[in-house]
Amino acid sequence: MSSRQVHNGDMPTLPLTPSRPLGPTDVLVSPLCFGGNVFGWTADTEASFALLDEYVAQGGNFIDTADVYSEWIPGNVGGDSETIIGEWLAARGGRENLIIASKVAKLTARKGLAPDNIRAALRDSLDRLQTDYIDLYYAHEDDENVPMLDYLQAFDELVKSGTVKYLAASNFSPARLAEALRLQREHDLSPFIAIQDLYNLVERTKYEETLAPIVAEYQLSSLPYYALAKGFLTGKYRPGVEVDSARAKGAAVYLDERGERILDALDTVATAHDCPVAAVSLAWLLTRPGVTAPVASGRTVEQLRDLLPMGTIDLTAAEVELLNSASA
Repeated sequence: MSSRQVHNGDMPTLPLTPSRPLGPTDVLVSPLCFGGNVFGWTADTEASFALLDEYVAQGGNFIDTADVYSEWIPGNVGGDSETIIGEWLAARGGRENLIIASKVAKLTARKGLAPDNIRAALRDSLDRLQTDYIDLYYAHEDDENVPMLDYLQAFDELVKSGTVKYLAASNFSPARLAEALRLQREHDLSPFIAIQDLYNLVERTKYEETLAPIVAEYQLSSLPYYALAKGFLTGKYRPGVEVDSARAKGAAVYLDERGERILDALDTVATAHDCPVAAVSLAWLLTRPGVTAPVASGRTVEQLRDLLPMGTIDLTAAEVELLNSASA
C-alpha cells in the first residue's frame, strides 16, 4: 500500500495526519510519535533538522524527548535532544501545531521527583526547547524516595500554571501506576493521561498482562517505546547478516527461533501490502487496545520513510492473527 491514500477524489491525505485522540482529551496526535532520543546521538544537528522537517512534511505533529537524552554519549551532558529541537523550533516556527513531550527524573543533574527538582527540571527543559509550555510532561520513572502525593501535587501545580498541558508516566510498576492514578482521582489532581512503556511484537507479556488493564480502566493513551525492538522489527537483522548500527548488539538478542518466526510473518504481511517490514511492525501496535501512537525514530530520512506507511496500512483480521500467533 502506498504511504499516501486519496480520499474525496483528489485530496491526498498525508500518512501521519493527526487522527488519534491523546487519552481522554480532544487533542489529536499522529499515529507515529517521533522519538527524539536520536538527536545529538546517532543524528547530528543537521540530520536532526532534516528528520524533523520530513516528519512534519508527512503530517507528523507528535515529538518525544527527555532531559536525559543523550547524556550517555561522551561529551554530552543531557538536554542535547531538547536543545536541537529548540533550535529547530526557533528556525522553523509552527510551535502551536506540534505536540511536544518531554520527561523528568533520570538526568543525573536533575534526578528524581522531589517537587523542587521537578520545577527546576521543567524550567531547564523549557529553556532548551525555546518554548513556554510542554504539551505532555512525563515522570520518566517512579521515585519511591519521595512521597507520591508530594510529587503528584507538584505536577498538578505545573498544569495549573499553564507551563504543562498534560501529564504522563513512564516505567512505573503496575501497582505504583495504579496507586498514582487513584491518588490523582481522590485528591482531584491533574491526572496522568498516557503511559510510555516497553511494548512491541517481541516484548508483549508484561505489558499485556499487567499494564493494559490499567490503560483500559483509566482510558489512558499507551505510547510504547522500543516499538521496533531496538531495530529488530525493521527486518534488517537476519541470520548471518552484520548490521552497522549503535543498537545492533541489543537487537541481536531477539534473533532466535521465535524471532525468526516473527520475521517470517512480518515478511508475509509486508509483501501483501508492498511496504517495509518496519511499517507493519508499527501498524500491528496500532491494532492493540489502548495504543495511540508508538514511539519510533530513525537516524536518516530514508529510515523515517520506511515507517510512514504504518499510518495507512489496514491490516486484515487474518494478518493480525498471523502476527499474534507468530509472536505468542
